[in-house]
Amino acid sequence: MAAPKNRRSVFLGRLPLPERNYLADALRTETVGGVLLLVAAVAALIWANTPLRDGYETVRSFHFGPGALGLNLSVQHWAADGLLAVFFFVAGIELKRELVAGELRDPKAAVLPVVAAICGMAMPAIVYFSVATSGGGSTAGWAVPTATDIAFALAVLAVIGTSLPSALRAFLLTLAVVDDLFAILIIAIFFTQKLNFAVLGFAVVGLAVFWLLLRKGVRGWYIYVPLGVVNWALMYNSGVHATIAGVAMGLMLRCTRHEDEAHSPGEHIEHLVRPLSAGLAVPMFALFSAGVAISGGAVSDVFSRPETLGVVLGLVVGKAIGVFGGTWLAARFTRAELNPDLKWPDVLAVATLAGIGFTVSLLIGELAFTGNASLTDEVKAAVLLGSLIAATVASVLLKLRDNKYKKLCAAEDLDEDQDGIPDIYEQDNPAYHLRMAAILEAKAAEHRRLAEVAAGRTTGEDGPA
Repeated sequence: MAAPKNRRSVFLGRLPLPERNYLADALRTETVGGVLLLVAAVAALIWANTPLRDGYETVRSFHFGPGALGLNLSVQHWAADGLLAVFFFVAGIELKRELVAGELRDPKAAVLPVVAAICGMAMPAIVYFSVATSGGGSTAGWAVPTATDIAFALAVLAVIGTSLPSALRAFLLTLAVVDDLFAILIIAIFFTQKLNFAVLGFAVVGLAVFWLLLRKGVRGWYIYVPLGVVNWALMYNSGVHATIAGVAMGLMLRCTRHEDEAHSPGEHIEHLVRPLSAGLAVPMFALFSAGVAISGGAVSDVFSRPETLGVVLGLVVGKAIGVFGGTWLAARFTRAELNPDLKWPDVLAVATLAGIGFTVSLLIGELAFTGNASLTDEVKAAVLLGSLIAATVASVLLKLRDNKYKKLCAAEDLDEDQDGIPDIYEQDNPAYHLRMAAILEAKAAEHRRLAEVAAGRTTGEDGPA
């Protein structure tokens, strides 16, 4: 008797209902934040390319803060080092949740998105390094095109008016979460300057106190917010990029639910803080970082300078090849079957969309070329242009399949029995079939009644009351 064949896993299959509901709530906020991010970026470009440009430079270079604590920073640095700590705090919670309750909790299921994300970061770095070295440019910016900006990507989807099935959105979000993890590691390892080990020790103690209070079940924002600010300040003065403090505290939160909890502490805090991150922190960072002078000559320089050309090609070509190629190879070697409702061109479209690397790419660009203001601005222009090209190409690819996506999304959302649970999740539930039979019978009875009324009017007889 032949041995039974191993059942092949399905890639981009239907999400569990709790995961789908969480995803919908999270991406709804990110979409609104992404639109605000787009508005802030456009406002920064207009502000920096009009007669008001001197005012723009004056505002973002204005310093304030307690100098005695080493925190007399410019507005631009407060946005990059301070407000983005909130963004990375949310990223830390997302990563923790993915590891304990999301797509990354099962090593077998995590292989595909993790491999795709790693390849999607490695290939842009390789493209940048190849272009920079062949053109005699600096290789310091190799990490600039490696990141994916989920908020910007979702804003593009909102602007072009297309909806992705939840499985594709979850894949994109997981890519972005793993991207954030490696971006954090890159910032911590490659962009940490001279360390002050004494201050770093105090920062570690502060994080340990934060963790201990969480484990003891201590509650109260008036305890955690001041402690978080202190930890951030200590991390900043230690020489490690201050956003690492946000990530570390996010990872410490518990993201698993107890039996008596509707939401875990991590989910609850993420629900509260995500609007602050998406609606204020990231747009403010974009407002004071994306303002670069753009002219015809500047745009042409982007394609002629090896560093900037490497960034553009890394985002547009490297990301698409890396994410798509990594996904295809991982699926082939793990014998995972693609969801029959989707095609590999759908994966390519999402891979191209992942080439939008706005927020973290701008941050790494500032860190990579510190001290060279002109090259920093040129690299920022390259990030903007590369993200725009990737968004345009992805929009075209997604629009080609828009009708299919709308049908899939409609099927996912259909709830004919109006019990708050999409019908697709109840197909194996006998109670669902009983309810649907009753609904269909009621509809059939109503149709018969209307037909009898119409027949009575046609013959001139009185219809039923």
